[in-house]
Amino acid sequence: MSTLFHVSDNPLSMNPLTPFRRLLTATFLFLGTTATSLAGDAEAVINSGDTAWILTATALVLFMTMPGLALFYGGLVRSKNVLSVMAQCAGIACLASVLWVVALYSLAFKGGDGGWIGNLDAAFLNGVTTKTSAGGEIPETLWVMFQMTFAIITPALYIGAVVERMKFSAIMLFTAFWLVLVYTPVTHWVWGGGWLYEMGVQDLAGGIVVHATAGVSALIMAIMLGKRRGFPEHPHPPHNPGMVYIGAGMLWVGWFGFNAGSQVGASQAAGMSMLVTHLSAATAGLVWALLERTLNGKASLVGLVTGLIAGLATITPASGNVGPMGAIAIGTIAAVVCYFAINLIRSKLKIDDSLDVFAVHGVGGILGTILLAFFGQKCLGGLGNLKPMGEQLGIQLTGLGVTIVWSAVATVIIMIVVKKTIGIRVSEEEEDRGLDLTDHGESGYSEL
Repeated sequence: MSTLFHVSDNPLSMNPLTPFRRLLTATFLFLGTTATSLAGDAEAVINSGDTAWILTATALVLFMTMPGLALFYGGLVRSKNVLSVMAQCAGIACLASVLWVVALYSLAFKGGDGGWIGNLDAAFLNGVTTKTSAGGEIPETLWVMFQMTFAIITPALYIGAVVERMKFSAIMLFTAFWLVLVYTPVTHWVWGGGWLYEMGVQDLAGGIVVHATAGVSALIMAIMLGKRRGFPEHPHPPHNPGMVYIGAGMLWVGWFGFNAGSQVGASQAAGMSMLVTHLSAATAGLVWALLERTLNGKASLVGLVTGLIAGLATITPASGNVGPMGAIAIGTIAAVVCYFAINLIRSKLKIDDSLDVFAVHGVGGILGTILLAFFGQKCLGGLGNLKPMGEQLGIQLTGLGVTIVWSAVATVIIMIVVKKTIGIRVSEEEEDRGLDLTDHGESGYSEL
């Protein structure tokens, strides 16, 4: 052994101050540990399991827009416009992300006192750190990101009503105004502690916030923009049904993050939301195919996947309240109502809602918001987390009525402003050539 070891090991050779120094060091260590503990207590308590699930759900909801919705819509348009639809989805995703961080998150989720709009306390994410939590025991940064993906996909839905004829620049400017004037206030009313939340409205994942707002705006936009050339005399069939199928499959998978993720935790409630979401989609797809087979003689692939999207949109607001049998009933009703809504808007009213946004998403979201008041009751297999049927129905109808009127009026105003400033529609020549070339200088398919 070394001399150093013998000296340090021998009590008699210690410096007289050594015991005091040890006591002082131990005291400081104790105080430091206590201070660290107290500081830790001041931080948010984070549940790692819930956080892991919402991280996954966030990625799934973004996946719904890019590439899910982009492929679904892209396959439904003519080949000369496929890239324009994808560009619109991408542009909206980028624009909504920046606006959400700058001000919209704060306006939607801060200052929840039963009012009509939040405040700007968290503008530019002021005060949002790695030590703050929101939406349960998850990091607030993750909550910001999760809700951002909803702000991305909601305006991306309404582009389906105006494809092949609305300018890219007009879509972007319209979306900026729409997110501020429509999406953010309604989000605050329903999810951010606003007046509809205080009233007791039920909308787990966006029957009102997402589908009613986007669907109503889509219908107004289609009417104000006007029909595509040749509509309805000359059909505009999907140029790539296989692409439509792939996009629909991505939307179906992503919708689990949409609905089950809105339970904000890896819980039994999330499991039930995922189950009823799947059952409604599957049922609606089957019923839609049966309707086509009965009325048209053939069940088309595009029709089948359109049916399952209708089932997904309709179950969205109810996915936190209904059970499996209620989900099957909702899927059945969704397919029938949305199927005939398409025929009414397209054939009877002659409105060129190009990709049936209002008939599928708008009607579906509105229908699901109403049906949850019935199928959410325990006597009909629901979870029973509702007020009595009549009272809950009145609350749901109030929320829908105000949201529909607000969305419609705001959309009219925004469309007028955009038209007067930069214009909203491409020229006839540009429409004939296709927006891929005229708006973006690219072609989705090389010429043979």
